[in-house]
Amino acid sequence: MARPFLSVVIPAYNEAKRLPLTLIDIDRHLQQQEYSYEILVVNDGSTDETAEIVRRFEPLIDNLKLIDNKENKGKGAAVRQGMLAAKGTWRLMMDADNSTSVVEFNKMIPYFKEGYEVVIGSRRIRGAHMQPPQPFHKQLLGGIGNLIIQALLVPRVWDTQCGFKCFSDEAAQRIFGVTKIDRWGFDAEALALAKECGYGIKEMPVFWVNDTRTHVEASAYLQVLLETVKIRWWLWRKEYAITPPNQF
Repeated sequence: MARPFLSVVIPAYNEAKRLPLTLIDIDRHLQQQEYSYEILVVNDGSTDETAEIVRRFEPLIDNLKLIDNKENKGKGAAVRQGMLAAKGTWRLMMDADNSTSVVEFNKMIPYFKEGYEVVIGSRRIRGAHMQPPQPFHKQLLGGIGNLIIQALLVPRVWDTQCGFKCFSDEAAQRIFGVTKIDRWGFDAEALALAKECGYGIKEMPVFWVNDTRTHVEASAYLQVLLETVKIRWWLWRKEYAITPPNQF
């Protein structure tokens, strides 16, 4: 297979129930496109049949691949592994629950043509839709957390935690080649490193289906903030060995 235009990276932990419909939706939309693609599911040490589900779909869905980890290392580690294993010119991470459909990727393409190498989905800017709305306490925690992340890492990015982000091949290699965060704070780290590398970050409104069966616990909000402080400290100490551009 020639180098694909798009790589879709899906981190998955105990997603046997939700993943089949996500894979069907991705396949349905991407088959209609003129560009080439691959789909990488990174199984993060699931204890259910997540890996087996992907194996069953591999003969049915073009260019579907499984990266099967036996131990759980965290969403950040799974995304890093998928981004670095991907071959696409553009590398899109999205959630296994299909909160934002891959169809939104096509809205990113005009921004690539403008020169952006990092384009991210947002639930918090004008034009975004979330159905149903998040509970008030999650909106409050998310809003406070975002202000702290903006103050310490990435000013004027209003939704660092949306699970729908796309990177050019070069940006993905430079950023995920040095990330340290294995769990929930990895989004903020990736964007902080994008800024450190000099990439402009384009925030784009998306349609987000708010699945009430989410695996994200309230403690994740505190973990993100603690990891945000770690990232700021590492940046101050210049502990990220970022590769110069055009080295890939």
